[in-house]
Amino acid sequence: MSEHLSLSRRGLLGTALGAGFVATAGGILLPEGSDAAQTARPRPGGSIRAACMSLSTADTLDPAKGSLSSDYVRHFMLYNCLTELDRAQRAIPSLAQSLTSTDQRVWHIALRKGVIFHDGKSLTSADVVYSLRRHKDPATGSKLAAIAEQFESIRADGPLGVVLELSGPNADLPVMLAQSHFAIVPNGEKRFTSGNGTGPYRLAAFTPGVRTVGKRNADYWKPGKPHLDEIEIIGIPDEVSRVNALLSGDVHMVLAVNPRSTRRIAASRRHIVRETPSALYTNLIMRQDQLPTSNIHFVLGMKYLMDRQLIKRALFRNYATIANDHPIPPFHPYFRKDLPQTVMDLDKARWHFQRSGIGQTRLPIFASPAAEGSVDMASIVQEYSARVGLNVAVNRVPADGYWSTHWMKHPLGFGNTNPRPTADLTFSLFYKSDADWNESGWKNPKFDGLLLEARSEGDDARRKQLYGEMQGLVRDHCGVSIPVFISLLDGYDRRLKGWYPVPLGGFMGYGFAEHLWWED
Repeated sequence: MSEHLSLSRRGLLGTALGAGFVATAGGILLPEGSDAAQTARPRPGGSIRAACMSLSTADTLDPAKGSLSSDYVRHFMLYNCLTELDRAQRAIPSLAQSLTSTDQRVWHIALRKGVIFHDGKSLTSADVVYSLRRHKDPATGSKLAAIAEQFESIRADGPLGVVLELSGPNADLPVMLAQSHFAIVPNGEKRFTSGNGTGPYRLAAFTPGVRTVGKRNADYWKPGKPHLDEIEIIGIPDEVSRVNALLSGDVHMVLAVNPRSTRRIAASRRHIVRETPSALYTNLIMRQDQLPTSNIHFVLGMKYLMDRQLIKRALFRNYATIANDHPIPPFHPYFRKDLPQTVMDLDKARWHFQRSGIGQTRLPIFASPAAEGSVDMASIVQEYSARVGLNVAVNRVPADGYWSTHWMKHPLGFGNTNPRPTADLTFSLFYKSDADWNESGWKNPKFDGLLLEARSEGDDARRKQLYGEMQGLVRDHCGVSIPVFISLLDGYDRRLKGWYPVPLGGFMGYGFAEHLWWED
């Protein structure tokens, strides 16, 4: 969805995919010291303005409801989670001093002592129990309600202890709890007007759809952090305007730079483009509950129609990695290397379309700037469709309202999905038969069974095998085509130090606030 989470949406290229990247069961290991500035000593002080790609009147201070990149940035500024991800994308303790389990189903959480909320209240187990239980209440409207269904029981075990029982074993729980939606809020909080959290910044100003200002939390529980005195978050929907604001000095960092703008930024001595590996993708959606896109021959025909090399080169200026019609990228530890790559084959596409029975039926394909690259991708699909006798018409619709009005509403359209920290989350949110964001409406009992088996599997080699089988099912049967994984490109003022790549999203996985510092 437009920015479907992060858990709502939002690369690694060429030599970046080489031996410098190491994969483990916990995630993708990125090379340490990616920024030469990491050897410098952080300096306190300074104020910056950061521009996200959008703001909305639906902007929220409630972590459970975050759905835009600006929400994620804001929530990581104001709150903390029980765990956080290190540079290798492995879960490490945050508000939880430890998180242990003997069976991966019953988890014992020991909370850190001495942590206080912005209003001066001490963190206790009651805050954690309340925060996690909220996601199971339909009235909350949590974006991770489907994930929280696994939380069978949440109870306090003393003032600083919590026992979390799952409905089934899940080795990925520590990684899941590091997502901004699972940030810890005060017990009983319902209004969410003050941003009262334990995070590195206190809320100084918040106007939905306009801006957020955070002031340094002098009582932050992490020694020496944060470094900056003030951070202001604004939204500039138009990418060219975002880049112009960066180059003019009106803002100091911008999210989601278009590959076409990289040369402009690189030409400035004061600015730099930073590329981050990710599993971000824009996908063609073929609804399986509507005709003619529910026909398997039509689905396979469209997959053979995709000119992946052209999309990578022309649409993303090679800031992308070839994909194979499933959501696991080649640099992921569970990527299935022996699965043959689907390549453009117009003869095979024509053969499948003939058997689908679609003939010369006019088929509209809905695209929007809201789904990155989808308008140009739709034009490529239209051009190649004509070569095999398919009558495709491109319907370009505005970005505003696309995700509520058009996404998943038409037989043929586009989605855009942010990276997720685990294969389980990606598959659970977008491919499980009963998932709210099952974009194509694909239902496959075998896939669902493999997903549950992999979630509870403790042996990593076996988990990789199960996830590999799932990748094959999605590629061969699911009504989505994923041609490439898109690199994340952000623009920065060179005086901002402390950056390192986080493959879960731009702006260091939206969590830059406590890490960056200003160097004149």
